[in-house]
Amino acid sequence: MSGNRSQLALGVILVLIGAWFLLDQTVPAFSNFFDKYTEWPVNLLLIGGVIFIVGLVLGAPGLSVPAAIVAGTGGIFYYQEISGIGPQSWSYMWTLYPGFVGLGSVLAGLLGDHTAHNLKRGLNMMVFSAVLFLIFSAFLGGWDLLGNYGPAILLILLGLWVLGQGLYRTYKRNNNQSE
Repeated sequence: MSGNRSQLALGVILVLIGAWFLLDQTVPAFSNFFDKYTEWPVNLLLIGGVIFIVGLVLGAPGLSVPAAIVAGTGGIFYYQEISGIGPQSWSYMWTLYPGFVGLGSVLAGLLGDHTAHNLKRGLNMMVFSAVLFLIFSAFLGGWDLLGNYGPAILLILLGLWVLGQGLYRTYKRNNNQSE
């Protein structure tokens, strides 16, 4: 059943995106109205949001993972555009993708898709991604990427990981006692 929902959701997403592109090419009023929302890279953030919403509507929490990847890619491109760091940052930005997958897994878990497994896996992937990001950015010139906010962001990420580990243990203990 879950596979059917995911396939249905993917089909709906493809039809909606295709219809959007068709209207954008053939109806000038449609194109003019949505120009500000479809500027690069904001469109990737919106597409990620649409994928997430379609997953919610169809009851397919697994779509949180591709939604997080698409929106995360949009976030990277948006950051590159506003900061002016350019494509050379890809030498370390790729390390954020395991974190996007982890975020999608956490969202899927919170929405009821194998909750304990997805929360644990997602949080571990986010921590792994953060460590990779710090290592690669330190060696490849992006260490100042986080600027003055670096220590605060790292403490928040570490705190989320610690909280997640505690929530997972509590959830696992409660489930084992109820069996």
